[in-house]
Amino acid sequence: MVKYQDETLDRTFAALSDPTRRALLARLGEQDNLSVSELAAPFPISLPAIMKHLDVLTDAGLIVREKTGRTVACRLTAQPMEQAMNWLNRYAQFWSDNLDRLAAFVEEETWPTQPSTPMPAPPSAQRNAQAPNVQAPNVQALNVRASRSRAGSARGRKRSTPPGRKPSS
Repeated sequence: MVKYQDETLDRTFAALSDPTRRALLARLGEQDNLSVSELAAPFPISLPAIMKHLDVLTDAGLIVREKTGRTVACRLTAQPMEQAMNWLNRYAQFWSDNLDRLAAFVEEETWPTQPSTPMPAPPSAQRNAQAPNVQAPNVQALNVRASRSRAGSARGRKRSTPPGRKPSS
């Protein structure tokens, strides 16, 4: 198993994996220094559940809680998010470079717009061209044959018995 040296990054992504925690961070992004009760007001979950989410965000270093009297205020901290963005930007750069190389390759190559050799006609078209008086098979007759074969296979199926009943012999 691969072990990462930076546990902060692991905790950051684990904290961001929950939609409630992301919503809490979004609220703090809109309005800094909200009390826990103000922060929890729009959520349909209990205050103890909000407190557990805030504990995860605090452990990840994404928020800081400050107690003034009986009021606990929360505010965002940027450092763990910066580390996560730097990590993501490395992979974004990798994919951007690869896609740029692919685009350059596609633009360099000259691709034929029409096939250089004529496409052969399908065998049915060749037969019809050789024998113009031959009529196509009747589509309704094919449907009747198909439905008869389905009806025959449906008769041979066994039906299941409802639970608790014995099959009749």
